[in-house]
Amino acid sequence: MARGEWGYYNGRTKWCSYRRTTLVICSINIGVALYVLHTLYNSLYTYPFNDPQKAARYTPDQVRKMEESNHIRKEAQPTELIKLVDELKKDFSREEKKLDLPSHLKHQVIDEIVQLLRSLKSSNATVQNEAIERWRKQKLKEARELARGNSISPTILPKEAKILVKALKSRWDDFRDEIGLWIPVAIPNKEHDDKPEGEEEFDSEILAGRQLPPECNTERHTDYGGAAVRWGLTHHKESAYDCCQACLDQAKNAREGEKRCNIWVYCPSEGGCYSPDIYEHKQQECWLKYDEKPQVSFKDKYSESYRNSHPNAPLVVPWVAGIVSV
Repeated sequence: MARGEWGYYNGRTKWCSYRRTTLVICSINIGVALYVLHTLYNSLYTYPFNDPQKAARYTPDQVRKMEESNHIRKEAQPTELIKLVDELKKDFSREEKKLDLPSHLKHQVIDEIVQLLRSLKSSNATVQNEAIERWRKQKLKEARELARGNSISPTILPKEAKILVKALKSRWDDFRDEIGLWIPVAIPNKEHDDKPEGEEEFDSEILAGRQLPPECNTERHTDYGGAAVRWGLTHHKESAYDCCQACLDQAKNAREGEKRCNIWVYCPSEGGCYSPDIYEHKQQECWLKYDEKPQVSFKDKYSESYRNSHPNAPLVVPWVAGIVSV
C-alpha cells in the first residue's frame, strides 16, 4: 500500500476514536434528557386540570342531569333518622357526663335537703324552692372552702369537694335530676278510697311476678324505715320477688364495712305509692334498706289522725315490704 493511502486510513482512525464516539453519545443523551425535562416542566403549567375551565367541559344537558342527581340524593337522605341518631348521641353524651359524686356524699346531700324541707313545715312549692336555693348557696360556699383547703371536714375530702362545687354550681339542674329532687304538685292518691271504711280485704290482692320465698318474710301494706342501701327512686324492679332478691344479693355481695340490706320495700301499685316526703314514688320502686333493729313505719291503714294531718295520705298503706332472713 502506498504511503498516501496509509496516511488516509490512519487519519480516519484517529477521527473515529473511542473517545470521540463516547463524547458524541454522551452529548446526545444529555440533549435528550434536557429535552424531556423541559417538556415535563412545561406540562406542569399546561396540564388541563390546573385550569378549571379546561379540566372538563360539560354540556348544559349534562349539568342539568348532575344537578338532578344531587337533588335526588339529598331527597333520599333519611333526615328523620339522622335527627334521631343525633338526639341519641346527645343523650349518650349526657349520660357519660354524669357527675361522679361518691355515694356517701350524695346521700349526705339528700339527707340535708330532706331535713331542710321537713323543718319548713310548708308544702308551698315557692317556699320550698327558695329554701333549697339558700341552702345551695351556703353549701356551695362551704364546698369551695373545702376544695381550697381552707377548712377541714371529717366526711368530705378536698377532691370530693371540687366535684360537689361543680354539682352545686354549673351542673345544679343535672344534679337535681340525678338525686331525684323536684317539688311535685300534690295530687291526692285515690287508690283505695272507694273501699268501705271497715273493709279488711288486704290479702285478696295478688302480687305480680313469681311467688316470694319464705326468707323474704313478705308483709303486704307495710312500710319499714331504715338507712337506704339502694335509693329506690332510681332502683326499679319488675316485681316484689325481684326486689327481695336484689336485697338478698346485695347482702351476700356487700363489701367489708358496707351496710348489708336486711329490709326491702317495694311499690306494686300502678298509681304509685304514698310516702310523707317530697318525692313522687312510682310503681316498681325498690328500696333496699338497713336497720339494726327494723321498725315498722306504717302498717295496714294510715290512722285517721295521721290522715287528718296528711290530707294526701290514702286509706291503705300501698307498700309491700319484708325483713329478709339469710
